[in-house]
Order: sequence, then C-alpha cells, then structure tokens
Amino acid sequence: MFRRCQLTAAIAVGGILLIAACTDRPQPAAGQPAPATKAAHQNYTETLVGPDGKITFEMIAIPGGEFVMGSPDTEPDRAKDEGPQTKVKVKPFWMGKYEVTWDEFDLYFLFGNENLLKVAEGAERKVEKPKKGKGEPIPASPADAVSKPTSPYVDETYGFEREKHPAICMTHHAALKYCEWLSKKTGKDYRLPTEAEWEYACRAGTTTPYAIPAGAKLEDYAWLKANSPTEERPGGALHGVGLKKPNAWGLHDMHGNVMEWCMDHYVPDAYTRFDKLFKKDGLITTPVFTPTENKWWHVARGGHFRDKSDALRSAARRRSDKKWMQSDPQEPQSIWWLTNYPTIGFRVVRPVEPDDLTGLTSKVVKENDETFKP
Repeated sequence: MFRRCQLTAAIAVGGILLIAACTDRPQPAAGQPAPATKAAHQNYTETLVGPDGKITFEMIAIPGGEFVMGSPDTEPDRAKDEGPQTKVKVKPFWMGKYEVTWDEFDLYFLFGNENLLKVAEGAERKVEKPKKGKGEPIPASPADAVSKPTSPYVDETYGFEREKHPAICMTHHAALKYCEWLSKKTGKDYRLPTEAEWEYACRAGTTTPYAIPAGAKLEDYAWLKANSPTEERPGGALHGVGLKKPNAWGLHDMHGNVMEWCMDHYVPDAYTRFDKLFKKDGLITTPVFTPTENKWWHVARGGHFRDKSDALRSAARRRSDKKWMQSDPQEPQSIWWLTNYPTIGFRVVRPVEPDDLTGLTSKVVKENDETFKP
C-alpha cells in the first residue's frame, strides 16, 4: 500500500502545530487508468485525435533509483530552501520528452469547449465541434466530462508563436485539469511530476548545478536571458520545443524556455520534513506535498527564457504567487489563466505502477483564493 501525506495546521499553545495526515491509498477504482507493467517500460509515442488530424507526443522511460535532492552549501547562488540535501528514492515513470505544446493543450482547451466566453468587441472565439467521419458527432467519452478553461482575459500566447511552442500562462489548477482530461482521454495515468521526480529527471545522474556534460555550455542546452532575445523581443523570447540539446535521458528544455509546474505545494523546509513524513525502511520514498483547495504556493522548476543562469539550476525552486495574475481585473479572478506570467508551462509524467497520486484531481474553486500556509 502507498501512503499520501498532507500538512495541515492546527492552533496549539505557543503557536502552530503541524500535523502530517497520512492515509493508505486504496486500489484504483473501476474506470481509472490501468497500470502499466515494468516489462513495458520503454519510450513510446502517444497519439491524440483532433479536428485537424492526429497530434502526437513522446514519452521517455525514466528508470527508478536514488539521488541526492537539493544543492550543497557550497553551490554558487544556492537558496536556503534547496536544503539540507536529502537522499530520495524515486520509482520508475515516464516523462514527456518536451514541455506540453499548444498543439496538445488546444485539444483540451479549444476543441469542443462550450465553456469559452465571448471575447473583446463582441467577437466569438472559434470553437471546434467534435466530429467523426462525415460530420458525425464523436461519441461522448469520460474526458468530455472534465471541465475546461474559460476564455483568458489576455491573449494566452502573449504574442508568441503557437505551433510547436510550449503552452503557457495556465494556472496550476488548469495544468492539473489537463492531466485529468488526458488520463481519461487515453486510459493512462498522466499527471504532473512531483518535485522529487522533476529534479531526479532533470539531473539524469548529474550532481553539478546544471545537468550538462563537464565543459559544456549551458546556452547549448537551454533558452535563458543570455541567448533567448530576438530582434522583436530584446527582453527575451519563448522558443519552440526541442531546439536545444537534451539531457542524458533525452529530455529537452529541462533548463529554461518555460518554468514547469510540479504537483507539490511549496514548503520552504520541505527537505527537513521529508525525513519525518516519508521515511520508511531507512529510505525517503516518493515524497510529495499534495495540492489542496488552496490556489497559491505551488512549486515551479527549471527557470525560464528571461531568467539568468542561477535560476535554471537543477535544484532551484520557485513558489507561485498572487502577483502572477495581478492584472486580472475580474472578480473573482480566473482559476484557469495567469495574466502576468507568460513564462510558465508544464510537462506530464506517467508512473509505471499506480501510486498515491492516482486519480488525484484539482480541488480549487473560484471562491477559494487562499495561499497555502504549511
């Protein structure tokens, strides 16, 4: 049995008492994605069918193993929340070779989305209707029941190219809902990576600040402030996926281009708490602080195209904040889109075996705009 732990706060004499509530995970219910098998843990290509044909994306098999999470005290530009370094065990999984692109995300966002609002000047955003063959409706599937994003207040691409470019500016909630939709669409267990899985996959066996070979240039592996600007975007520009060299496991853009959402709520002293909450038989195994109904304070990793190199380090962590959508004048503000942050996207993972995150869905609603306080 797997165990899932969430931190809750209770008022105690002298301050706040932190409680780790752990529950045994039941076996996946009927209708949930079927487990994979270890024998089938190979790279594969997923195919989705849209109104204009097939969309594919590649999944890379990441072997399970142990690694030291966080950065050493001696690492330049190290932040306090990157330690103390902790040895963590990660189970095998697949991870998207690239960040999720608009080509993929639009099948969820635009295709058959009756939830889209009218846009400026009374115009309507084009919504593709699910069709099959000669105008025949596509039969309803469980994925059709997953709620879809409303129209964003600002252009969701921020003027960047759409085709083969990372989908950007979605909230943590929207990324979780996409994973829920994708799981129901494919019958496979797709989700966001935990913070531990993300760093393990990024490092790919390295222990240095960046997951690149000794003597290599970071600019050959990442888009960042030093090399992303274009003539039209002198402050930095988003680029298509897969244009830079991959890490040792074949994953592209783990450093730079866009930051990537992780599953976890952000906990400043997470690595200290790992030892108390997730240690079993002498090992800290698959730690994660699962999301709650709180809209803010989730972890983003990898740095982005406007960042300096220090923010792209394998151990660097960033916390989501309400300022990321401070330009949204709506009341209540959107739970789907950010209005001040065109520098974040995500990639998906899929565990080999069902785990404590199987079937997890977003709990965020419009009425709750609270910040997570661990």
